[in-house]
Amino acid sequence: MSTDLSALETSLLSSVAEAGDEAALEAVRIAALGKKGSVSDLLKTLGSMTPDERKEMGPKINGLRDRITSALADRRGALRDQALEARLKAETVDVTLPLPESPAARGRIHPISQVIDELTAIFADMGFSVAEGPDVETDFYNFTALNFPVGHPAREMHDTFFFNPDDKGERKVLRTHTSPVQIRTMLGQKPPIRVIIPGRTYRCDSDQTHTPMFHQVEGLVIDKGSHLGHLKWILEEFCKSFFEVPSVKMRFRPSFFPFTEPSAEVDIQCSRRGGEIRFGEGEDWLEILGCGMVHPNVLRNCGLDPDEYQGFAWGMGIDRIAMLKYGIPDLRAFFDADVRWLNHYGFRPLDMPSLLGGLSS
Repeated sequence: MSTDLSALETSLLSSVAEAGDEAALEAVRIAALGKKGSVSDLLKTLGSMTPDERKEMGPKINGLRDRITSALADRRGALRDQALEARLKAETVDVTLPLPESPAARGRIHPISQVIDELTAIFADMGFSVAEGPDVETDFYNFTALNFPVGHPAREMHDTFFFNPDDKGERKVLRTHTSPVQIRTMLGQKPPIRVIIPGRTYRCDSDQTHTPMFHQVEGLVIDKGSHLGHLKWILEEFCKSFFEVPSVKMRFRPSFFPFTEPSAEVDIQCSRRGGEIRFGEGEDWLEILGCGMVHPNVLRNCGLDPDEYQGFAWGMGIDRIAMLKYGIPDLRAFFDADVRWLNHYGFRPLDMPSLLGGLSS
């Protein structure tokens, strides 16, 4: 019997030592000390022994149980220490490395969104509010109310994205400019009106400086005493603030737009030396926007008496002025969704533009 106990102990201690994890060790414990374990079966035989046999075998069997229990506890502690050491090694952090950037630091604001925020900050300082309207417009808001006569080239298929006719035979369009919002504003509120209108517009055009979808911002002022002097001052102050130069020279060239009379295109003085455009200096000129006094027919279409009210409006391409200010060579890259391009030209999301802190600081 002693030989059997010795062999059993040797076998169990060997199994305990070979257990590679806590699950394997628990299997050894159950095999030895569980209800049907080998040591438990030996303990059950004590009840059927004579007093002399029990006196001899009891200490031996109980001693075997205690040694196995102690060996299991020691092995369990060793396995836990090994697991902790492996975890610490796997989770080691090199505190000398720089901290990873937070999502807010890694993210970037698209140049278009940045420029819209800059425009809003500049014109809000002049007392303008922001107006918005739908991208899908009716012929009335997009053309008729803006004094586009029937047969005007801008109404043609090669310039405009038309939808299929509806039940009434009317064809809606993707707005070709943000000017329909001017009509909606004049129909929805009484003068005085001072709004800017940033938004998407759509035309059938695509090359290095044109895309089928692009962004415009328009401004509208309607009052009883508005005149071209006010318009020129607003545009000069805008250009100085937006391009962040102390002074600018501008020239107004006569032009034609159906919805303004008189109409003008505006050039800003610039330098093109070294292939780089700089404003506020040089001897060259660059066209940046169109403007004019709101046509009396447009005022009438909006229920305003042109003998009582007058106003002016202007419009420019947001994508174009973003390219000029930040030196972006190709308009198509704005819409490529290239993260590398956005990391280079984008802006940190928490740096909101302001006239006090700087628009693009």
